[in-house]
Amino acid sequence: YEYFIKRFAASEGHRGGEFYTPRSVTRLLVEMLEPYEGRVLDPACGSCGLFIQSADFVKSHGGKARQITVYGQENNQATWRIGRMNLAIHALAGDIRLGDSLLNDQHPGLKADFVLANPPFNEKKWGSHQVADDARWKFGTPPDSNANFAWVQHFIHHLAPDGRAGFVMSNGSLTSSQSGEGKIREAIVRDDLVDCIVVCPGQLFFTTQIPVSLWFLDRNKQSGSGRDRRGELLFIDAR
Repeated sequence: YEYFIKRFAASEGHRGGEFYTPRSVTRLLVEMLEPYEGRVLDPACGSCGLFIQSADFVKSHGGKARQITVYGQENNQATWRIGRMNLAIHALAGDIRLGDSLLNDQHPGLKADFVLANPPFNEKKWGSHQVADDARWKFGTPPDSNANFAWVQHFIHHLAPDGRAGFVMSNGSLTSSQSGEGKIREAIVRDDLVDCIVVCPGQLFFTTQIPVSLWFLDRNKQSGSGRDRRGELLFIDAR
């Protein structure tokens, strides 16, 4: 199945890439986030590769796949069907719903232990006016010209009090100050949510040549690592 998806993404370019996040990226996200057990959410789940990788991670550490419960949402109906097929092939059950996560959140009350995602990069004219006063925009209203910080705040909104997130973002999200994005990013950093940023090599994705980074957020830096990491932010240049 994974071979088929990879070949399809390679041959179909952008259209095919909607189905596929490279295994190297999914593995790094999961290995760093360490979702041993709990609720795992992917609001842009595509073909559900991050869920499969999470289950593999749990099993590789002596656990069972049922230790995690997966929740997802996908806006493309064809991709949504392929994702559900992927879960079935790997004998995983999940609550995977169809719809636009930013405009029609299908898991509104969910507080996840882990959020894993590879959302669309630099999405323009995404319909911000439809959710202008949404409770998710704690750190500032994201601009319609770019949905990056709508996605970031969506992830934060769905984190449990001890929850952690790992997701892919374009490198522009690290420096952009257009339309208030810089102020939103600063507010998130000052709230001590950002745990680690990994700047990745280029040419990783079939869908785009845009360079990307992996963001890791932690709602409680006092727990889980053996020491208090409040006020710390780790940058890794992996180019």
